Amino acid sequence: MRIALLTESGALDASGETRPWCDRLVRGLTGHEFEIYTLARGPEGAPYRGRTVRAAPLYGELPAPLMWRPERRRARARGRLARRRFATCFADLVAGFVTVRAPGARAAEEAGGGAFPGASAGAGEERREDQADRFAAGLHGLAELARAQGRLPGLLRSEQAVRLLEAACRAPGAPRAAHGARVADLLAVTEELERALRPLSLDWYGDAPGSAYAFGAGDVPAGGGLAAVDLCHAATGGPAALPGLLAKRFFGTPLLLTEYGVRLREHYLARAGARLSAPVRALLGAFETALAAETYAQAALVVPGTAHTRRWQERCGADRERLRTIHPGMDAGGFTAVPDAVADHSTTLVWTGTVEPAKDLVCLLHAFARVHRAEPAATLRIVGAPGTGPEDAAYLAHCRALAAQLFPDEAADACSAGDNPVSFEEIGGPEAPRPQDAYAAGAVLVLSSVAEGFPRSLVEAMLSGRATVSTDVGAVCEVIGGTGLVVPPRNPRALADACLALLRDPGRRARLGAAARARALELFTVEQNVAAFRGIYLELMSRTPCRPAVGAAPGQGGAPRLFARPAEAHVPGRWAAVRGTGQPAPPTGRTPSWADPGPGPDPDGDGARRADPPPSESERLPTTGPACPQPAQAATARPQPAQPAAAGTAAGADRQRGARP
Repeated sequence: MRIALLTESGALDASGETRPWCDRLVRGLTGHEFEIYTLARGPEGAPYRGRTVRAAPLYGELPAPLMWRPERRRARARGRLARRRFATCFADLVAGFVTVRAPGARAAEEAGGGAFPGASAGAGEERREDQADRFAAGLHGLAELARAQGRLPGLLRSEQAVRLLEAACRAPGAPRAAHGARVADLLAVTEELERALRPLSLDWYGDAPGSAYAFGAGDVPAGGGLAAVDLCHAATGGPAALPGLLAKRFFGTPLLLTEYGVRLREHYLARAGARLSAPVRALLGAFETALAAETYAQAALVVPGTAHTRRWQERCGADRERLRTIHPGMDAGGFTAVPDAVADHSTTLVWTGTVEPAKDLVCLLHAFARVHRAEPAATLRIVGAPGTGPEDAAYLAHCRALAAQLFPDEAADACSAGDNPVSFEEIGGPEAPRPQDAYAAGAVLVLSSVAEGFPRSLVEAMLSGRATVSTDVGAVCEVIGGTGLVVPPRNPRALADACLALLRDPGRRARLGAAARARALELFTVEQNVAAFRGIYLELMSRTPCRPAVGAAPGQGGAPRLFARPAEAHVPGRWAAVRGTGQPAPPTGRTPSWADPGPGPDPDGDGARRADPPPSESERLPTTGPACPQPAQAATARPQPAQPAAAGTAAGADRQRGARP
């Protein structure tokens, strides 16, 4: 099976699981052929593992070689007609997201008595569906315009686009914050829209007359692109899912969406701290909301990583019937080698992760101050490096200063050197060269976050057989189950009491660590994750008909037929390679020679090949595939007459000479 993995490097991902999960999926499913399509938000980032990697930037200018190349006769048809068509499509797109409501707005309106007097639930539902239809119509209209004209990026940054956006902001139903949008705000929004809609203009779809996929260029195989894949798998929402939406519309390719962190939620969190005006934040948030709703509506299946993510997706408009939760998989090899926790009197607390304000290390330090007063021998090891945010390094310095203030170096006697019970370390240092070494040195792992996606450090501690104390945020309760202690966030007293309860009960600590390891090995390994996606792929393919461009026979009006393309068309290897190129042959859609119906019977016995007589009207039955012989023909064939001995002797001689009977 040929699978297009649609990714976005540098995307908003609080869980940090998208990139390693893609690598593990490609390495684990070796029976499938992956093509990686990446939208890059910056020049940094290592390439993904896969047979083919296609990258396009979401920053700077879009390079001309990556843009769609229409036919010359179509490229000449520019001017007023193209601008008029763009005005219609862009107006529908803008009207579809400017008047859309953000998640949670319906509940707020119901609590406040409705959006306006006399409004009914049915009318509101029809209005939302109409706006979604306009957004989808505008989106696909712009894609068709890019295919026909090839000049969409310039139109999205034109004065015409700014005027259309301004008219939508002044229209009734627009957000209150958008009413005050100025020219600078409108220019900033159109620039962001051009970057987000760049997948509409890319040469990734394989059916353009001037495309490299049409004839093969460099490492691009002929007949490749999204037109030749069997499944589009988007690893995140947002712009990365746009190629999958277009592939479904143009070629009927099913779309699978996986989100380990809800893209819309991450957008709101990131925009809240950015230096953007209120109109820009409101308009970009409305666009992301409409795009998420369209992606959820068109995806064959939506796979959240946790139940916490699933609840966000349902709130953002995803259909509950098409949601399948698959937990992220982690490599358990190095952590299962850590010995089981022993019931000793160890009093070491360990915190691991990326140092940033969301981890709330200030609360952890205040909680440890209570622990240290009750257990003077207790120590706290903070193992982690600052994040990439502009405030992360300053936050780490603030935590170091707070630790020095709360725990001044105290010596046991007049002849000993002072020591601080709190230490700041990094993975790779002399005391923690590997992550599993940090977990092995501790008795209890502590998680004090105020916002969390999938708690990776928590799962690593569980795989290491360590008891945990964590705050009730994100997917923590779902991951922990009953194998650890959970306290409210921003509550140093509750966090300290839970840590003391485990430090003073070694037997309970050991039992919780063993249960945590068993739970993590059952739910959060790479093997279970890969096996779950293998089943998802087969399920989607089993209920997806063949695309008309490949499997439809003449005279059927392009209607798709189940299993019309043989599976052997995708078998990799030298027998399926294009001669002289070493690349796998693209699927042709024709019937292989071994599946071709054999010749008709030889009633005369002279060895001559004769075609079967045409069946009568009563004998004609609809076929189920191009390579399937008719059962009715076999049942109604004329009886074979008795063969003379001489004819049988001649036929035997022909077989000895290699002739076909």
